[in-house]
Amino acid sequence: MLAVPQAFASRYSEARRLFLEAAATAGLPIESHPHPLPGRDGEALAMDVARDGPPDAQALLIVSSGCHGLEGFCGSGVQVFALHDAEWRERAQAAGVAVLYVHALNPYGFSHLRRVTHENVDLNRNFHDFSQPLPLNEAYRELAPLLLPEVWPPDAANQAAIADFLARRGEAAFQAAVARGQHEFPQGLFFGGQTPTWSNLTLRAVLRQHGRQARRLGWIDLHTGLGPSGLGERIFAGRNEPAAVARARAWWGGGGATPVTSIYDGSSTSPLLTGLMWESAYQECPQAEVTGIALEYGTQPVLQVLHALRAEHWLNGHPEAPPALAEAIRQQVLAAFYTDTDAWKGQIISQARQALFQAVDGLA
Repeated sequence: MLAVPQAFASRYSEARRLFLEAAATAGLPIESHPHPLPGRDGEALAMDVARDGPPDAQALLIVSSGCHGLEGFCGSGVQVFALHDAEWRERAQAAGVAVLYVHALNPYGFSHLRRVTHENVDLNRNFHDFSQPLPLNEAYRELAPLLLPEVWPPDAANQAAIADFLARRGEAAFQAAVARGQHEFPQGLFFGGQTPTWSNLTLRAVLRQHGRQARRLGWIDLHTGLGPSGLGERIFAGRNEPAAVARARAWWGGGGATPVTSIYDGSSTSPLLTGLMWESAYQECPQAEVTGIALEYGTQPVLQVLHALRAEHWLNGHPEAPPALAEAIRQQVLAAFYTDTDAWKGQIISQARQALFQAVDGLA
C-alpha cells in the first residue's frame, strides 16, 4: 500500500481536520457548509467540499462519505488517502475527469456516533417527492413494538419474539423489514422522514453548483455495515435502467473479478430500498449521464449490526441510561460500522483505490 500521512481518524473533528489539511496540501479550493448544530464535543460541524479539476469539466466523479454518519470514519479515510495519492490525482487529471470530494454528508451523525441525521432520519431513505404519498412498510409496522423495547438489553420475552419472527420469516425478511425504510415512526429505525433534511437540501445545492456543467457524472458513495468483513461490495446506485446497470458493470465489474450487484435483481446484500440519495443526481443534474455505485464494506454479521442499531436508537430515546451502559452501546455501534485494525483499513484503501481508477477509465 502507498505510504501517506495518517488517513483514518477516531473522532469526527480529527477526520475533518485530516480532510481539510489534505485538500489544502493538494492546493484545492474548499467549501464548507456549516451545520446548524454542534458536535458531541461542542465542535463546529459542516459538509465540506473540495474539487480537484476545472469547473467546466465534462466528466465529473463524486466521491462522498458519511451519508450514514459514523460510517464516515471509513469513507473519510478513503478520501484523505486519495487526496494524498499523487498517482491517482495525475490519472484523473490526464483523463480530463474532475473529482468532487464531499466529506461528511451527515456531519451530525458522524460526530455523535449515530447513523441518522439530527432529525433522526436515514439520509439514504430521504430522497422522495414529499408532495406524493410516501411508501408504506407494513413489515416494519409489525416489528416496530419489538425493535425498541422499554428496557435494554431486551428482556427474555422480547428476545423470544424476535427469534420467532426470524424462525418464521428468515433473516433476509427481517433485514428487509427493518432496513427498507419507513415513514410512520419518527423515532424508529431507518426513518425516511416526512420532509427533506438539512443534508438533503445541502447536497442538492452542492450538486447544482458543481454538476450542472458535466455531461457524464460518476458517483462512488462510501458505506459500511453489510457483507463479509473488509469486502467492498459494489452495489449499483441509480435508476433501474438496463443501459445504466450495464455501464456500471462495465466500469467497475473488473471482467467479473469485482462484480457489481443490484438491489433490483436480488444480487446485493442490501434489500430493495426506497428514497435513495442517488435520485438527487438525476434531479439536480438532468443534463448528465449518471453512473454510480455504493461501495459497501462489510464489518460484522447483519443481525449483529441491526442489534447494535437497535441499541443506539434505544439509547437516543433514553438519555437517562446509566453512563456505563451508554458508553458500551456507543462502542458497540461504532464497531458495527468501523473496524479499527490496520488489516481492515488496508482492505478498504486497496479496493477503493481500484474503484477510483476504474471510474476514471469509465468516465474518460
